[in-house]
Amino acid sequence: MVKLAAKCILAGDPAVGKTALAQMFRSDGAHFQKSYTLTTGIDLVVKTVPVPDTGDSVELFIFDSAGKELFSEMLDKLWESPNVLCLIYDVTNEQSFKNCGKWLEKAQSQAPGICLPGVLVGNKIDLAGRRAVDSAEAQAWALGQGLECFETSVKEMENFEAPFHCLAKQFHQLYQEKMKVFQALM
Repeated sequence: MVKLAAKCILAGDPAVGKTALAQMFRSDGAHFQKSYTLTTGIDLVVKTVPVPDTGDSVELFIFDSAGKELFSEMLDKLWESPNVLCLIYDVTNEQSFKNCGKWLEKAQSQAPGICLPGVLVGNKIDLAGRRAVDSAEAQAWALGQGLECFETSVKEMENFEAPFHCLAKQFHQLYQEKMKVFQALM
């Protein structure tokens, strides 16, 4: 039984639901705040996620960061050496989806030369009538970037845990691959 620790960066534009997703995940769906204030720095959410079929677990240190550019210099230090990435956009806001490329680039620059596992999360699917980003388009973009793709509605408590379980599994898989390489050297 192995307990791993992974630094997870939550990234995306302001008001896409980063804080809501992190808080809902931390509380196992028990806590949805109706109103949030704009995150002005970083909030840290820590939660242990069991890895299915292994007996192992990954403690995710989820850095919920401000989406505003004005805080970006401060974020550089806090974003150093991430292990996994959770990119979030609002399915009703096409620009928030387009900006995911910028957020991905920023995160990858903090982990040069390292394959950074991650997920793309389209939030607010409960607002179906206002959808501006096609699921297939998001899926294709994510695939092209090597990311798993999810859609959620934090408000409706729909699929909010899946991205984090995926990240824990991805990180655990990387750990196992590194252990095999290490053991082969012995």
